[in-house]
Amino acid sequence: MDAKADRPAQIVFDDFAKVDVRVGTIRGVDPFPEARKPAWKLTIDFGREIGIKRSSAQIAHYDAKVLIGRQVLAVVNFPPRQIGPFTSEVLTLGIPGENGEVILVVPEREVPDGGRLY
Repeated sequence: MDAKADRPAQIVFDDFAKVDVRVGTIRGVDPFPEARKPAWKLTIDFGREIGIKRSSAQIAHYDAKVLIGRQVLAVVNFPPRQIGPFTSEVLTLGIPGENGEVILVVPEREVPDGGRLY
């Protein structure tokens, strides 16, 4: 397999700067039984500037109680996406783990909600 073929095309910094990644605190976690893959409906607080947003996240291996109060990173400037009966307003970021489960991308320590990734 050609390693170059698996790599995305190079971008310039201005392309990266268009993606608005912010930190927010999970305030609510609800079941999402209608999702094709196991998922939670998250309510995330991004602070005064952005406010409260909803996200569907395929992180059902996390216990809902553990998620409440946890800070996560999310793309906040994608258009809303309809996922079955639910509208996901932000893309909560994760990385595939060894077993295919999604591992949340989180700040190293607590930071103010709404902080932007540079």
